[in-house]
Amino acid sequence: MSFRVTVGCTRAQGEAIAGADELFPATANPPVLVADEPHADRPDDWLIHAYFEHVPSADELSVVRGLGSGEPRIEELGEADWVTMSQAGVQPIRSGRFYVHTPMYRNVPPGTIPFEIDASLAFGTGQHATTSGCLETLDRLERGGKRSSNIADIGTGTGLLAFAALALWPGARCIATDIDQVAVAVARDNAAINRVKLGHGAGELLLTAAEGMDSPLLSARAPFDLIIANILAGPLIDLAPQFASSSTAGCHVVLAGVLDIQADQVAAAYEAQGFSIRDRGFGEWPVLVCERAA
Repeated sequence: MSFRVTVGCTRAQGEAIAGADELFPATANPPVLVADEPHADRPDDWLIHAYFEHVPSADELSVVRGLGSGEPRIEELGEADWVTMSQAGVQPIRSGRFYVHTPMYRNVPPGTIPFEIDASLAFGTGQHATTSGCLETLDRLERGGKRSSNIADIGTGTGLLAFAALALWPGARCIATDIDQVAVAVARDNAAINRVKLGHGAGELLLTAAEGMDSPLLSARAPFDLIIANILAGPLIDLAPQFASSSTAGCHVVLAGVLDIQADQVAAAYEAQGFSIRDRGFGEWPVLVCERAA
């Protein structure tokens, strides 16, 4: 048997849900978490669904309750495939040239670059504004003439942004890191699903666990001409000196995971390191593009 626990939430609460491992550290099989917008005419009325393989405990229900507003609703799903059901509400997204979908949606529109990403375990399915915004930003950079041969994706999550960068710059070397070993394993699986070649050479992706820039593999690969970091404002500010010392002249740094009220502080940290802010983004979750002086 499997169970779905649903709680109402605001859009901000739905977009802010963290990974299940972080929220349910004492649960051997943490639930899959999915947020959706069931009513297009009520854009702030969202739902959070937690899919459990077991009867949720009182403590687990309390965690779900804390993610939204009101009392959670529990449904028994019987013998249905609970992972498939959890992904049923995760619609494909189109960001720039990219089409990101779960295994349930494989009718790829012509002229797009498709990626299949399961909605589970690691952050970065394309649904959140930060991830889709990064995809659109990378697309604009390439269309605007950006050339890249050495890329780093810091805090890769599912690996999606690294995959997208290699699709745009297929001759580049790319390294993707995450502080979470589970995310690295998920990214490796997703690379196989999406036929992204792993390795050290041109057109290949190297995956490793690392905290920030603290990795001998990152040090060996530096300096980079493109750095992507979709994490949080605090770590992005802390990483500004390391990104500066690990980048080439003319390097572009794509920063996301920043609320609009945090953007000026993040931008100031990078300007202090000699970067120019080429794009401050827009909306609640802007994506900043910084360029190191030549």
